[in-house]
Amino acid sequence: MIVPTKKLFEHAYGTYALGAYNINNAEQIMGLFRGNMNSQAPFIIQLSKGARAYTDKRLLEGMIRSAEEIFPEAIFAVHLDHGDLESCLDAITSDFYSSVMIDASDQDFDTNVKITKQVVDAAHKKNISVEAELGQLGGVEEHISVAESDAKLTNPNEAKKFIEFTGCDSLACAIGTSHGAYKFSGTQALHFDVLEDIQKLMPGFPLVMHGSSSVPQEEIEKINAAGGALKSAKGVNEDEFAHAATLGVTKVNIDTDGRLVWCRVHREFFKDKPAEFDLRGPGKIFMAEYAAYIEHKNKKLGSAGQLEKVRTFLK
Repeated sequence: MIVPTKKLFEHAYGTYALGAYNINNAEQIMGLFRGNMNSQAPFIIQLSKGARAYTDKRLLEGMIRSAEEIFPEAIFAVHLDHGDLESCLDAITSDFYSSVMIDASDQDFDTNVKITKQVVDAAHKKNISVEAELGQLGGVEEHISVAESDAKLTNPNEAKKFIEFTGCDSLACAIGTSHGAYKFSGTQALHFDVLEDIQKLMPGFPLVMHGSSSVPQEEIEKINAAGGALKSAKGVNEDEFAHAATLGVTKVNIDTDGRLVWCRVHREFFKDKPAEFDLRGPGKIFMAEYAAYIEHKNKKLGSAGQLEKVRTFLK
């Protein structure tokens, strides 16, 4: 059942965070639904600009609708991730999305406010929530590329003004995470003080963590052992999700880790079975591995076991 993102946030606030998982194909969708049903968790499906263009947005939306029929007990929201003005307005008119994210964080404050407000005005007419971003995460994700030297943390006082000026429903904060597989170096870590200050200024307002994959070292090692050449990297400590949830983080975006699972499964499969060419072999393994990965993440987020509570809350 597709539900409003806003309602999921209301239930989660201060207690747990919802996993927001990016998907691109049928295998990911099946693994995602199985993992969330196995862990009895509400969740958010994220479609990025790149995912919508990978095959065709209508095909991706059709697969999600089919999964909704296959897993009728599932409760989830559908979210446009890192949209620009054009893709946000398109998603709003499609009557398929629960929420959209307008990312104008590369613009100056006033321009970011102007663009975000335009999306908010259009979305709220259709009861669609809007996530915006203030501050800039470093790293690379699809069409987004920000040098670490240009990354900047969210200013809590600016965040308060931005929320008031735009009327957005949630805010993605830059607190030290970054997009892609290469996140932290040395002793760098999350800036929980930024979250604390924003929560004090805007109590009850939903915050979002982007770039929150943990980049498990065992996945990197297995990929490289099967012929990969990934550099070692340090991701977000997933044991910190629970603390972030108490500070107002209701949504945690996770994409890279799922791609690493896909890469590892396929590299290992064809390394061990070089004569194979049937895509269904590694596909079946991936769906099971991805489901297990989703279950693990939901336990760390605190969303595991929340499904029936959410169902009661929505009645």
